[in-house]
Amino acid sequence: MQAELEDRFHDFVSARWSHLVRTAYLLTGDAHHAEDLTQTALAKAYRSWRRVARSDNPEAYVRRMLVSCNSDRFRKRRVAESLTSAPPERAGRDEVAWSDERGALMTALAGLPPRQRAVVVMRYWEDLSEAEVAEVLGCSPGTVKSQASKGLAKLRTYPGLMEFAGGSGGRGGGR
Repeated sequence: MQAELEDRFHDFVSARWSHLVRTAYLLTGDAHHAEDLTQTALAKAYRSWRRVARSDNPEAYVRRMLVSCNSDRFRKRRVAESLTSAPPERAGRDEVAWSDERGALMTALAGLPPRQRAVVVMRYWEDLSEAEVAEVLGCSPGTVKSQASKGLAKLRTYPGLMEFAGGSGGRGGGR
């Protein structure tokens, strides 16, 4: 890779690393998987950086790689995940001090199917438009709408989130 392209890649990674890891964390629900996923996507991006850098939006290109790499984890082999209501205790100081609401949200997100989780994360956390999410996932905007609707409906029924809905308990109510 030419020095100029390599410098541009390094600048991109330096500027977007934490944002990409945060997105990967929302997709995987695990900090270690998130870092591994981000590294895998960036390794693939590095190999084709000339093409990625020419795209209109390199970050969207890499974000799509994140989603694809996350899906690949489940295609190649089933990954046994043990979901708990609280994160495991860690040795040392946890760099990300998650509030109770975020913990409940992360548990609820982990309960969504991967496609719904990806749509909800990109649409409502990353604040991407339906068209942008459709482009990242390689599907139609209608699919994004239906997956978002199903994902939000499931999140509304999650008991751990009801106490944080504020006041009326949110829409949808029951189990």
